[in-house]
Amino acid sequence: MVGSVGNGLMDLREKEKVEPLPREFDPEEIARPKPPLETEGVGGEEGSGKSREIVLGRNVHTMCFAIKEPEADDEVTGEREAYMASVLARYRRSLIDRTKHHLGYPYNLDFDYGALGQLQHFSINNLGDPFIESNYGVHSRQFEVGVLDWFARLWELEKNEYWGYITNCGTEGNLHGILVGREVFPDGVLYASRESHYSIFKAARMYRMECVKVDTLVSGEIDCTHFKASLLQNMERPAIVNVNIGTTVKGAVDDLDMVIKTLEENGFKDRFYIHCDGALFGLMMPFVKRAPKVTFTKPIGSVSVSGHKFVGCPMPCGVQITRSKHINVLSSNVEYLASRDATIMGSRNGHAPIFLWYTLNRKGYRGFQKEVQKCLRNAHYLKDRLKEAGISVMLNELSSTVVFERPKDEEFVRQWQLACEGNIAHVVVMPNVTIDKLDSFLNELLRHRSCWYQEGNISPPCIAADIGEENCCCALHRR
Repeated sequence: MVGSVGNGLMDLREKEKVEPLPREFDPEEIARPKPPLETEGVGGEEGSGKSREIVLGRNVHTMCFAIKEPEADDEVTGEREAYMASVLARYRRSLIDRTKHHLGYPYNLDFDYGALGQLQHFSINNLGDPFIESNYGVHSRQFEVGVLDWFARLWELEKNEYWGYITNCGTEGNLHGILVGREVFPDGVLYASRESHYSIFKAARMYRMECVKVDTLVSGEIDCTHFKASLLQNMERPAIVNVNIGTTVKGAVDDLDMVIKTLEENGFKDRFYIHCDGALFGLMMPFVKRAPKVTFTKPIGSVSVSGHKFVGCPMPCGVQITRSKHINVLSSNVEYLASRDATIMGSRNGHAPIFLWYTLNRKGYRGFQKEVQKCLRNAHYLKDRLKEAGISVMLNELSSTVVFERPKDEEFVRQWQLACEGNIAHVVVMPNVTIDKLDSFLNELLRHRSCWYQEGNISPPCIAADIGEENCCCALHRR
C-alpha cells in the first residue's frame, strides 16, 4: 500500500507541472530587479560614486504550490489528500526553521493560543462600526470593544470621548488616522519625517494630499528646526502631522512635545491634527521609565498600533483610536448592515479581537512591563556584544531596535531575515528573542565577517552618516 501511494504521489507531481504561461506574462521580468527610482539615502561602495541597487526577494512563481482540479477517482485513492498533507508538513518544517532564524522584523513569535482553536470553525466578521451591532450575528464586537476600552485607558481617553476599531494591519491604522486628519482639515498639508513608515506616503498618494518630507536627526528622530522652516512655508494652510513612536529602521521616537510646541509657537494653534504612528513602540513606551507620554490629554488626534507586533497576535491586525468628535465626518448609515461604518475596509477579521482580548487578559499591564524590560535588556546586550567585536552599532535610548553595519552577504541577510536600508541593517529584539538566539546570531555573524574583511586586512565601511561618528567603528572613527 505504501508503494502504491508513493507512485501515486509521483504521478500527481507529474500532473502538477505548470503549463506554459502566456507570452505577455513573464515572471522573470517581474523578478528582475529594476533600478531604484530614488537613490536618496542609499549608499554604495565607499568612494565609488555608485548607488546601491535595491535587492529584491526571490520570484515566488518559481516555488509556488499549484492548484489543479481533483481527478475523478481522488476520493477513492486518497492520492490528493496525501499529497496535500505532505506539502503542509514540509511547509510546517520550513516555518519552524524560519521562526528560529527570525530577527529583523518586529513580530513577537512567543505565543500560545491553543485555547482559541475551538473558535476556528466559525466565520467571524465584525463588518461595520464596532459599537453598533449589525444584522450579521457571527461577530466578536463584545471582545473588540473590550480591547478598545483597554487601549483608550492606556492613552487616557474617556469612553464617551473616543472612537476606534481593530484594523486588519498597522498600515490601515495609519491610512485611517491620516484620512481623519484630512477630513478635519480638507486643505491641510501633511508633514512626515523622511524616516516615517512608507504607509504614510502611501496615504498621501491615495488621498492626493500635498506631503512635505521633513529631515531627521542622525538618530532618526524628526528635525524640529527643519519642521519649523517647512511650516513657515505653508502658513495659510493647516498642518496634518505624522509623529513616529518608533521609526521603521532606527526605532527613533519623535519628540511629541516639541512637535506640539513648534506648531503652537508658529501660528498653528487649533489648526493642526496629529496622528501618532505607534506600530511597535506605541505599546512599549507606556512601560518605559522616563519615556515621554503618548496621551490624549495632549492635543493629538489619533494613535495606532499593530496587534501582531509586540502583542503577538498570529494574524496581522492593529488598533486605531481617535476622538469621537472627529469621526462623524467619516461615518454613514448602511441599511444593508443595519449599522454605521467609518472604517476603511468594511469587513474585518472577527478572530483578531478575540486573540488580542485573550493576550491582554493573560498578561495585563504588569506582564507587558516585564516583557518590555526584557526586550530592552537584551537589546543592550546585543549592542554591547557588537561594539566589543568592533562592529559599528547604534541603539536609541527608548528602543529595542539595534542598528549596525549591513552584512556583505545577502544570503546571510536572508538567513536571519534582517531588514536593511542602504549601508545599515537592524535586529528588532522582541519577547521571543532570547540571549541564546542572539549568541547564535553573533557567532555566525563574526565567523562570516572574518571572511568578508579577511581577518581585519580589509576595513569595514564607514557608516557615521547613518548612525553618528560616536557609534561608528571604521578606521577613521575607531577609538
